[in-house]
Amino acid sequence: MASAQVRSTATELTRAQQRARDWAEIQERMLVPLYEAVYQRLEVGPATSVLGLGCRSGLALLLAAARGAEVAGMEPEGELRSLAQGRRLRVLADVHRDASPGAPPPTTHSLVTAFENLYCAADPQALVRSAARLTLRGGHVVLATWGPPERCQSAGVLEVARRLAAPAATSASASASAGRRRGRGRRYDPFGLSAPGKLESLVVGAGLRPDGSGRVSCPFAYPDLESAVRGLLSTGAYDAAAAYSGEALVVKELTEALHPYRREGGSVRMANVFRYVVAQAV
Repeated sequence: MASAQVRSTATELTRAQQRARDWAEIQERMLVPLYEAVYQRLEVGPATSVLGLGCRSGLALLLAAARGAEVAGMEPEGELRSLAQGRRLRVLADVHRDASPGAPPPTTHSLVTAFENLYCAADPQALVRSAARLTLRGGHVVLATWGPPERCQSAGVLEVARRLAAPAATSASASASAGRRRGRGRRYDPFGLSAPGKLESLVVGAGLRPDGSGRVSCPFAYPDLESAVRGLLSTGAYDAAAAYSGEALVVKELTEALHPYRREGGSVRMANVFRYVVAQAV
């Protein structure tokens, strides 16, 4: 029994590492227009200290560093954090718990971003309050999420994640068991914060002052169907569905959902819009 458990753990670790690599190699570049739009709007440069919350493998931080900014990140998932650290980025699991003695206090950041983790956070308001605490007075917090579903061709593809996840009536114990087996058991709602005023209410609830917003076109484009499936699976959006319905079924239905977006030559492209809100720490 013990040897079987070891083999199972090794398989899970290998899958997690592959998902992290797929994110870094395929998926993370899809949000580059969002990162660049925010950095241009806030004139990110040598005078800026950026903290990325949920920075994953760190591409947004690399782009800020290329503008001369001082950058740091927080990423709880070990495989993604290792990739970010391999890019010579200072990325911790938790900026409070992991700060080394003598390091600058955590509230030294003029810009704190939540580009990719707000809409999948268990408690978005708590995340925004944490971002506010980590921002210098007069500095900015940027929150981002999917735009309206009718403006996002990926909405139908993401519906696979919702449809194949455990129904709301599933018992808490069953959901917890699924979470232990696959790492995440919570249902994914990518458009839960997309309605008008949702991001602004989080800003106000954290004691921040709204300071503008914007929408950015972020097409999801892949060279082939296999890359599209791997890239989308790497987001974590389908983890709860895989835990409940099995990964094979998720891959099958995801592949079918992507077919309408295939182009001549086999590439896949979906037009999407992301929305961001800028808030000032007061």
